[in-house]
Order: sequence, then C-alpha cells, then structure tokens
Amino acid sequence: MRIALGIEYDGTAYNGWQRQDSGIGVQERVEEALSAVADAPVEATCAGRTDAGVHASAQVVHFDTRAERSPRNWVLGANSHLPPDVNALWAVPVPDDFHARYSARARTYRYLILNRMTRSALWRDRAWWVHRALDVEPMRAAAACLIGEHDFSAFRAAGCQAKTPRREVRAIEIVRRGDWVTIEATANAFLQHMVRNIVGVLAAVGTGERPPEWAAAVLESRDRREGGITAPAHGLTLVAVEYPPHFGLPPVRPSAPDAPIP
Repeated sequence: MRIALGIEYDGTAYNGWQRQDSGIGVQERVEEALSAVADAPVEATCAGRTDAGVHASAQVVHFDTRAERSPRNWVLGANSHLPPDVNALWAVPVPDDFHARYSARARTYRYLILNRMTRSALWRDRAWWVHRALDVEPMRAAAACLIGEHDFSAFRAAGCQAKTPRREVRAIEIVRRGDWVTIEATANAFLQHMVRNIVGVLAAVGTGERPPEWAAAVLESRDRREGGITAPAHGLTLVAVEYPPHFGLPPVRPSAPDAPIP
C-alpha cells in the first residue's frame, strides 16, 4: 500500500532533504525510521526538496510498503526511531496514484526576518538578522510585480535542474509584527533558491537600497546576475503543501504570521 506522511524538521544539522554522498539528508533519517517500523527497506518521496539549513513544518512524503501498520503506529513508530530534530505528524493511506511531489497543487514557504539593531541568540538558526530598518510598504509594492506566471530565471540558482523556469506565484504576503518581518510566498512550485532570491530582492527594497520597480526589472532581465543577494537558508520554512481534497489528507494551512514561529 501507499502511505502519505506529514513531517516537520529543523534543517540546521542537515544537508537538505535528499540523501547525500557526503553529509546527512533528512530523507536518510526518515527512511531509516520507516524501514525500522516496516521491518523492510522503505524509500520516501517528498513534496519539496528543501536545501541545506531550510526547515519544514508541513513537509509531505509518500512511501510504498507491504507492512500492515495503523496510521498511529506509523507515526509513533517512526518517531521512536527519529532524532529529536525530525518528527512525524500524521499518516494516511492513499491511492496508488498519489504522489507527494506531482500531486501537489501548491506549496507555501515562510521566510522570517529579525529586524532590529541586535542579533538573537535564540533565533540564530531560524531567522535572518537584518539590522537596517525595513519598510514593508515598498516591499509589498515590489512583491506585487512578481505575482502571476512568469519566467523566474533571474531568481533561480545557477545549478537549478528544473526543466522550465516558468512558475506561477499566487501570493506573497509581507507582515511586520514588532521586530519581526515574515514573507510568505505561495506558488504551484518553486525553483531552487527562488524564495531566498526573492527575499534578497525585497530586503534591498525594504532598506531603501533599491526602488520597488527594481523587482520588475530583475524579473524581466531573466538574468540571475541582475538580482540581489540570496537570503540565508536558515530563515526559510516550508509551511504548507496543498493537495486535491479527494486524497483525504489532513488540512494543512500556514498559520497566521502573527508570531515569530517558523
């Protein structure tokens, strides 16, 4: 049977989701835990291949198994074999045509910025510290230029292996709460480093280094060299993956960005 599994993880200690020739990927830890529960090798496929240092509060994976376990036993059994920084949230039997990656309609990432004069000891692995003041209104104007389906070549990593640079960005929400600024982006899919590169552009606009219309110019250039810096990985969290309702997965929605919680 095929099982869908919801997981969360702190990506600080990992070289991204995928199994690695050197270093450890989250996938390796998840597969080891599931294989122990199934008493047989298990391979897991994820909804979003997060990079090194990126976190997830709502990653979704699927795996095939002949082992008969209840959803509760998959979750509790996996957690008994997972390290403290990776955790299974739920398990649901799904049809064979379900695919964690290809069945997803949309993904939402949240980027967290601590915008104050001093850094944080407690949030050093979860938020990007920007000491220069950020004005969110110009940032919102710049973000509006990126909504819709576009060629996002200027926002993709040089080593991105996606077949096409076209993506549909459905929403970018920017909210300030005290010293915290959250940037939440939803799209049908994202290119490698796409959210982090968008955040880099928006931050340059927010500090006044660039005008809001610069975001549109970067987009039109289709040239990564025209963009700003790539925001650090540790501020980014995968917070939601949307699937058609007939698969019966738990409703996962990004929580309101009213607190600095990834």
